[in-house]
Amino acid sequence: MNAPAPHHPQIAPPLWLLAELTYRCPLHCPFCYNPVDYANDRTELSTEQWTDVMRQARRLGAAQLGFSGGEPLLRDDLEELVGEGRRLGFYTNLITSGIGLTEARLARMKDLGLDHIQLSFQDSTREMNDFLSSTKTFDRKARVARLIKQYDYPMVLNVVLHRFNLDHVERIIEMALEMGVEYLELANTQYYGWALVNRAQLMPTREQVARAEAAVNAIRARIGNRMRILFVVPDYFEERPKACMNGWGSVFLGIAPDGTALPCHAARTLPGIAFPNVRDTSVQDIWYASDAFNRYRGDAWMKDPCRTCDDKARDVGGCRCQAYALTGDAANADPVCAKSARHGELQTIVLHAQRAQADTVWQPAQTIVFRSDANSRKAGAA
Repeated sequence: MNAPAPHHPQIAPPLWLLAELTYRCPLHCPFCYNPVDYANDRTELSTEQWTDVMRQARRLGAAQLGFSGGEPLLRDDLEELVGEGRRLGFYTNLITSGIGLTEARLARMKDLGLDHIQLSFQDSTREMNDFLSSTKTFDRKARVARLIKQYDYPMVLNVVLHRFNLDHVERIIEMALEMGVEYLELANTQYYGWALVNRAQLMPTREQVARAEAAVNAIRARIGNRMRILFVVPDYFEERPKACMNGWGSVFLGIAPDGTALPCHAARTLPGIAFPNVRDTSVQDIWYASDAFNRYRGDAWMKDPCRTCDDKARDVGGCRCQAYALTGDAANADPVCAKSARHGELQTIVLHAQRAQADTVWQPAQTIVFRSDANSRKAGAA
């Protein structure tokens, strides 16, 4: 393994390589993590370029490899990349909507050594699942879930939670139990990308979050070890920030479809940072030497209250992208933190959502902006 750059001798190698193979996707979810302007650049790395990235990252010490998007199944070379990842010794994970996963493709990836599949649903009912994805896909997803069990994969299900499905959490868990899910991730919406565009429509009330969490805890007590449930509370409702990505440039290396290297999914929303590209920079130099990956490592960049906070080694100041989205300065404390001078502004956003949704009924003027492969489109609330 190559040595770290001299000016950062303590930098550990990346552990998790996320290959965002494409931003193309058959779904059009209003909380999509794709960049809101992604349609302006359809460039994608070739099979050979992705293979080279994987080899470089493995030499540095990366151990887990995720294939994501968009929808990675839209890449015809997915099976080839899965096989190469396995050959290199990665633990391989397919993160998918399931659309496009036929039995033939699944059988092939099983033979090639794919370790893990994470399947997403939008809700427990056909009507809401299909509305939120702007597609008729619920039944197709259910068939894929059965195939995953048939091919003896650990059944991992992800459901993004928000105003429109938080009150369905018990039904979502029952659906997961019926499917034989071993691990259910209930990921409350975090407001980046398209979710930030749609924040006013997606944000739940504090009471909804509390009810859902209580329901999850009650079901956990009832079902025991039958299924593990992870309930991720939305940041906006917290008093202390999470250590986003375990720290900027700490364990996570994301490669966007065009080859741009990112320390987190949303990093390209930050202005003034020239993110390197694997087309012209080695993975080693990206990880150890680039300004982009060193920008928020350690604590030298921190302002007060983070700089003098006893918790800075634990939460590393929170999320840089969230700090920028809410304050206009990525070096500010994440406003989720009660110690932030801007925490009150975040509470006001939550309170405004509470008041706007007091009657729990959509107003005719409300719209959701759905992510689209062409142009954004709006749907009237129904």
